Amino acid sequence: MAENYKNLLGSIDTFIFDVDGVFTGNVVLLMPDGEQVRTANVRDGYAVQLAVKKGYRIAIISGGKSEAVRRRFEGLGVTDVYLGASDKVKVFREYAETKGIDTSKTVYMGDDIPDWKVMHLVGLAACPADAVPEIKSFCRYISPRNGGEGCVRDIIEQTLRAQGRWFDEESHHW
Repeated sequence: MAENYKNLLGSIDTFIFDVDGVFTGNVVLLMPDGEQVRTANVRDGYAVQLAVKKGYRIAIISGGKSEAVRRRFEGLGVTDVYLGASDKVKVFREYAETKGIDTSKTVYMGDDIPDWKVMHLVGLAACPADAVPEIKSFCRYISPRNGGEGCVRDIIEQTLRAQGRWFDEESHHW
């Protein structure tokens, strides 16, 4: 099953990601004031902003409610950030309908049970290496990288490479 996902990469135009366990590791620092602090991989961020610049749609659908997370993605050029999503399928369907998205050309990367249903609605379900077994059992692509350790860059880079859009002079200013 692992190799057949590459046949799908040439048609992908939309990426949708969960946050915790995908962009971040499975650790949240609980601060004395109640704030929850996360870390993020800067190479994931580079890949996200590059994909946005090249015209790919990127959306975030997360059950978390951190405004710091919203600011991070807005800083990378992501305008479709859905936080506090208790029903990810509903949010996904509304997003896809509003934006006219062909879900067969969509990647969804998630890592845990709340992502399970929505991951069945896309062309390419992907997950980090440390996703829970229930998610890994049906994903078309399991990144060799853990959440927060470059799994987002991995799937974006593979897609852009498959489409000949990863490394070119227009992407790099020197």
